[in-house]
This record gives sequence, structure tokens and C-alpha cells, in this order.
Amino acid sequence: MPLPLKFYLPLAVAMVAALIILFTPASGVPSGFEHSDKIIHFTLFAALAYTSRVAAIPVATTAAWTSGFAVLSEILQAVLPLGRSGSALDALFDVLGVASGLLIAARIIPARSAIH
Repeated sequence: MPLPLKFYLPLAVAMVAALIILFTPASGVPSGFEHSDKIIHFTLFAALAYTSRVAAIPVATTAAWTSGFAVLSEILQAVLPLGRSGSALDALFDVLGVASGLLIAARIIPARSAIH
């Protein structure tokens, strides 16, 4: 039985935020302190992984799609005419964020059987 919309909405919001943050042209990206982008990448992908689990997407599927999106987004940043560059270090922080989001979800989200 599918979950109510309220379980999918956080993932949709996180995904829209990710698309905006990751694909805004360089001219529209504010500068922060050194390595602040790594914090943003980590937090963004932790949120994607966590909200994916809120939507009851299985752990393995969540790990696969969020990690795949991390790598793809860095490739696209490098090849699209956005004035941005792809970074393996950013992708690493993305994947670390995914792992963190999954760990947090495992501790916070009750087992599906407890929800029903």
C-alpha cells in the first residue's frame, strides 16, 4: 500500500532544492568561506538520502540513486555551459552525505511495520 503524499513531499522539496543548488550558473552562486561548498554538498545529499528513506524507498535503492545523482551532477557541472566545474572532492562529500543521511534515517525512522 502506497504511503500518503506527506511522506513523498519532503523528497520532492529536497530534489528541487538540489537541482537549483547544483545547476545554478556560476554567476548566481554566492561565495562563502573556504570549503563552504563541501558543507553544502554534504548536507544536501544527506537530506536527499534521509527524505528518500522517509518516502520508504529501500536503503539499497536510496544509496544507488543518490550516489549516482552525486556523480552525474558533478559530470554535468563540468560539461554544461554553467561556468561551473565538476569536482571529485565534491562528489566524495556528496557520498559521505548520503551515508550520513542513511545512518540518521536508520536511527530515527521507525520500521515500516511500526508505521502501519
